[in-house]
Amino acid sequence: MFDVRIRVRWRASLGLTGTVLAYLAVPLSFPLLVALYYGESVVPFLAAIAVTLALGGAARWVADPAENLGPREAILAVSLIWLLIAVVGAIPFLVAGTGTIARPVNALFESMSGLTTTGATVLQDFSIHSQSILMWRQVIQWLGGLGILILATAVLSSLGVGGAQLMETETQTKNVNRLTPKISETAQLIWGLYLGITLLAIAVFYVLGLAFDPQMGMYNAIAHALTSVATAGFSPEPLSAGAFHPVIQWAIVPFMVASSTSYLLLYFAVTGDPMRLLRNEEFHFYIGVIVVFSVVVTAVLVASPVTEYGGEETVRHAVFNVASIITTTGYASADFNLWHPAAKHVLFVGMFIGGMVGSTTCSIKSLRWLVALKSLLRGLFTGIHPEAIRPVRLSGDPIDERTVRDIYAYLLLSIIIFFLLTMFVLVDAARAGVDVTEFDAMGAAASTFLNVGPAFGQAGPYDSYDVFPTSTKAVMVVLMWIGRIEIIPVLVLFTRAFWTS
Repeated sequence: MFDVRIRVRWRASLGLTGTVLAYLAVPLSFPLLVALYYGESVVPFLAAIAVTLALGGAARWVADPAENLGPREAILAVSLIWLLIAVVGAIPFLVAGTGTIARPVNALFESMSGLTTTGATVLQDFSIHSQSILMWRQVIQWLGGLGILILATAVLSSLGVGGAQLMETETQTKNVNRLTPKISETAQLIWGLYLGITLLAIAVFYVLGLAFDPQMGMYNAIAHALTSVATAGFSPEPLSAGAFHPVIQWAIVPFMVASSTSYLLLYFAVTGDPMRLLRNEEFHFYIGVIVVFSVVVTAVLVASPVTEYGGEETVRHAVFNVASIITTTGYASADFNLWHPAAKHVLFVGMFIGGMVGSTTCSIKSLRWLVALKSLLRGLFTGIHPEAIRPVRLSGDPIDERTVRDIYAYLLLSIIIFFLLTMFVLVDAARAGVDVTEFDAMGAAASTFLNVGPAFGQAGPYDSYDVFPTSTKAVMVVLMWIGRIEIIPVLVLFTRAFWTS
């Protein structure tokens, strides 16, 4: 007889899931207040609050408080929380019943895109939606940014997901539990810094709006601060950041870059030890990539007869959109869909990079690419000197070879999933009679799986993902979920060993 007993203490997972769902009622109250202020219907948010309280209560009723939350239970809880919050987040769109997001799959797409800070949208006409519904899109992205910060520092690093454990072992970011005695205290630390940067962004955008652009009023200042700091990309404006004065566009860039920097390093920097950040190799690599890509795109735009920007305008659009793509924010200051193919290919490559581990950013992350590059250089050296013993080092510290292998496996898995999704997008589009080129399909696949947001062609920065077949959007929802929580925590749920070994 085989022992097939469930060895995951799933009641402990439900306990944490229920608590998070119950607390979701708090952020849902903010768009409810916005609805009251503008005289709009509060029913969409009351319905969502009722559902999340009911689900949270039911989960906590089933949970066993005596069971401890171990690594497997944490993985299960993380996956459930991200999925169920996305489901609850779609309720206001469905109940409001307006526009393209009133359809079930579209509502879930918009909600999952928001929670995973992807920024891909199925909205077609922004003007028909209430201020409160548009603000909920911003709020759910801000929640997703905060959630991934706590997830990365408290869960993924301790589980060693795809090299995320380097956030613990690296000299500049010692074990999170050494930073504060308890994970709950670490969460409070992250929350305080995240909120502080958000409030600073609101103040900066609002003051610049008063000085340069009345369209950046308090509503837009709050809305864009929420998604700039979350590196998320939703905007109540159909032209995204392109709707605002150039000075405001420049002001958005440092907030995107800052939130794509490790929050633990930012904490050290603001508490009197900025050299920890400045000595960090991943930080050097991440900033260097943004600078190099910006220079290349600027050169292409200058040389291209397609674009006719002025000098400052060329540099601004290159820097802004490169930073937006690499940080996976997904804002746009211009329709880069119309740029020279060389510039678009540079942006496409940028989709795969991402910011630092321990930030709000998505994609593969700079740390993994840096370790892979160092490992490649090590391989070239040992090819010439086969007797040499040369460990891969990060900020001076050697990296365990198992971690290097984990990173290579993560990179390979990411590329495989990307190509499979690309093929599915092409085949499904052909079946549904939707005109999608191979490059457009690659862009849409990378953008959704890597949680970047805008892509090219039908999924361009000023277009909508609504053109894709419903089946494609449904698959994209699943891939956004998988990609946002680092692939492994979701995929292991479908293995027998996770439940029984």
